[in-house]
Amino acid sequence: MEGLLELIERIRTRVARELNRPVEVISCYEAGYDGFWLHRLLEAHGVRNLVIDPASLQVDRRARRAKTDKIDAERLLRSLMAYLRGEPKVWSVVRVPSVAEEDDRRLHRERDRLINERVQHVNRIKGLCAVHGIYDYEPLRSNRLARLKQLRTGDGRELPQRLTAEVVRELQRLELVLKMIKTIEAERDAIAVSKISTHTHAKKIQDLVKLKSIGPEIATALVGEVFYRRFNGRHQVASYVGLTPSPFQSGSLNHDQGISKAGNPKARTIMIELAWLWLRHQRNSPLSVWFRERVGTARGRIRRISIVAVARKLLIALWRYLETGMVPTDAVLKG
Repeated sequence: MEGLLELIERIRTRVARELNRPVEVISCYEAGYDGFWLHRLLEAHGVRNLVIDPASLQVDRRARRAKTDKIDAERLLRSLMAYLRGEPKVWSVVRVPSVAEEDDRRLHRERDRLINERVQHVNRIKGLCAVHGIYDYEPLRSNRLARLKQLRTGDGRELPQRLTAEVVRELQRLELVLKMIKTIEAERDAIAVSKISTHTHAKKIQDLVKLKSIGPEIATALVGEVFYRRFNGRHQVASYVGLTPSPFQSGSLNHDQGISKAGNPKARTIMIELAWLWLRHQRNSPLSVWFRERVGTARGRIRRISIVAVARKLLIALWRYLETGMVPTDAVLKG
């Protein structure tokens, strides 16, 4: 980084001397593995930097195209020049979160990873038992170790010694994961009820939890993934999560291709889950009534399409609720 900053300063000084006036250095890079630390460093040293969504860059659509660092750099430079000329749609600029906002996401994202680890350990233990004809062992029960000693194989034998040792080690890993999940959930639940919290958007989480059908986990994830930033309108909100339609019109052809799925996939999954919960716990809300009238007893594709529409409308309603305090129509608050 020292070499990069020295190079930037050397070029800035040379160009300013040639033009006999102060100059502004503007840079850009694609969002990816390195996150946003580089952006913050450049901004701190007086460089105006843009972080770009890689998927928004226009590329050659031929089946096989040349791909080198030089070609990518030239394409970025051309797009940057077009953007500075006043063409904002030449690419999509990423809204860089603050350090605190980025740190707040760690809570629900780590829990998701731990839940996946828990599933892996449980499946591994059940798989080891199934090999010997044991199908009723539940590793998540509190008496898992005591129950392990009572297990018998399908042909009536005790578990082999090494198999037992392997299952015990898996159980130890499982217990460690369960302990970590419990710690994270305790911190998450405290944010939802505490008046004093280090979470940047604790007030938004507490407001969401007041609505029936929304618990601490969904509220924390939605605020961390979506509502931590500001939006200019409802279309931008739905587009950010990838729930907007994708029309196709060419000549006489005109049809819809479904939702774009171009936004935050984690937030989109959460909203679909929340839409089903909303139908269950907010049965008298206009959204639930609309879904029942449109779908009725139908199953399959029409039901899946309609629940996506409910998710989109609900997301916009929640955004308005957090921005203006307007509770969704006929929504029931927790007592």
